[in-house]
Amino acid sequence: MNRRFSVILVFSIVLQAPLSAQSAPPPATEASAGFDTPTLVQNPGSKSLSNGLAEPPGDTFVLDQQIYETLHDVNSGLGPVYNGRACAECHQNPVSGGASQFTELRIGHRDESGTFVNPTVPINDGADRIVGRSIVNDRAVVPEAQEHVPVTEDIRALRAALSTLGDGFVEAIGDSTLLAIAASQPESSEGRIHGEAIEVPLFEAPGQTRIGRFGWKDQHGSLLSFIGDAYLNEMGVTNRLRPKDTTSIGKVTADPEDLPDSLGLADIDHFAQFIRGTKVPPRDLALAGTASALTGARLFERIGCNICHVSSITTASAGTVVNGGQFVVPEALGNKIIHPYSDFLLHDIETGDGIVQAGPQDTANKLRTEPLWGLRMRPRFMHDLRSLTLQNAIERHQGEAEHVIRGFRRLTDTEKQQLISFLETL
Repeated sequence: MNRRFSVILVFSIVLQAPLSAQSAPPPATEASAGFDTPTLVQNPGSKSLSNGLAEPPGDTFVLDQQIYETLHDVNSGLGPVYNGRACAECHQNPVSGGASQFTELRIGHRDESGTFVNPTVPINDGADRIVGRSIVNDRAVVPEAQEHVPVTEDIRALRAALSTLGDGFVEAIGDSTLLAIAASQPESSEGRIHGEAIEVPLFEAPGQTRIGRFGWKDQHGSLLSFIGDAYLNEMGVTNRLRPKDTTSIGKVTADPEDLPDSLGLADIDHFAQFIRGTKVPPRDLALAGTASALTGARLFERIGCNICHVSSITTASAGTVVNGGQFVVPEALGNKIIHPYSDFLLHDIETGDGIVQAGPQDTANKLRTEPLWGLRMRPRFMHDLRSLTLQNAIERHQGEAEHVIRGFRRLTDTEKQQLISFLETL
């Protein structure tokens, strides 16, 4: 190599080093946190603050929240069978989009081979029936449409409606991140814990799938799929993703009932914008700084709670294409550090409800790890809201979590209270 070429090569390397540094991805930043979507009787959304999500032309976060809180009746597509009249009716504590005191009813049975089968629910004095879904709605717009649990369906379970705050960040988690968490768990737990990630269909991208992360059974991988399904099954409003009602008894509207507005956005689009624009549930920072809570956080990790209740996850970079090509992770949600205290995977901790939805038959007794962010705003716990204290909720964990609970039981009374003090900060 001649001297002139050597000098040029060294000079080139020197120049390239800062260029490479400049092209490196920026460090992840903390997701914005706050209970900043107050539910107001007048002027919904007028005091709300989003996480900075960019809105479609003409749309606003205020408008998205107003539509999220809109009460429906039969003329706007409610029913014929339903559980609530508005999204905020089930997702409201302490603000719009938050946790719920409501539970929904799920039923079914197993056939001779042990395979879960959705129920056939007779209505209208047996003249009609509802099939193809495990949910049984509590309410109906006419008496003839009211559902009841048939005696043939011996699998019966209650499930709490989930908080949607911060779910835009959950949607922005890459599939590879969730798969990596699942792959790490057996080694972290001596083979005891093994979260299951399932691929689920995307309603907005027919033929495409994604790792599920929404719903107690991880039955949805995108917010639009989750919302379109809930609009039909929880309120009875048909939409472009779920265009057919479960029954025509009592219907006075034509399907689909959710049509685009003057902005070209249907309700389900506004709902998605609202949820994607919410901040993550904030911690009680004053309590988190106390000696008791700080010790409790260390105990939480020491006994292994953090293997499933993962404390920190970083979302995919802004610009990442997800949801079968139908959504691009925006700046407000991309490369953000969130603290959901969940792995968003399915586990068998022996509290399962026996229901199979989007996953294989082995998921019947598995449930998604409940995110613990926002826990301090819930007066009742676990998927069925049957636990009235945090200690009872902890002690109900068995199965994959049995060794963790043995560790909890070995703690002194003072240590148990310290761990609970930590949970009360979330």
